[in-house]
Amino acid sequence: MSGDIALYAKSLPENHAAICATLRQEIDVALPKATSKIWHAMPVWFIGENQVVGYNATAKHVTLLFWSGQLFGKTALTPSGKFKVAQIQFTDPAEIDLKALRQWLKHARTKIWDYQRHFKTQIALRKKKKTEKE
Repeated sequence: MSGDIALYAKSLPENHAAICATLRQEIDVALPKATSKIWHAMPVWFIGENQVVGYNATAKHVTLLFWSGQLFGKTALTPSGKFKVAQIQFTDPAEIDLKALRQWLKHARTKIWDYQRHFKTQIALRKKKKTEKE
């Protein structure tokens, strides 16, 4: 478990810290081979080079993000952004449905949209178009 992630939670109000502690514990159990770190100012877990799950605390709530969450089927997760991200927000630890969370984490291990390959392909295409114009 990353020390930086523990420090992240320590800086939060008690209620948010409790949400993050529950999420971190469940993520670490479900994804024991994932690596975790603070990425873009939030705790994120990676499988290989791809980010799969993370959370971000704001003044109002804690947002749990799954980078491939839109691939999980019908869930309580809300699509977010232009790729495959889906999220859910919590304002109280009691709102966390552990059964649903564990199911999402199971999907996070197996339904991984390859962001790294996508972005590498996009960069290669841009370079190709640039050289074709020259």
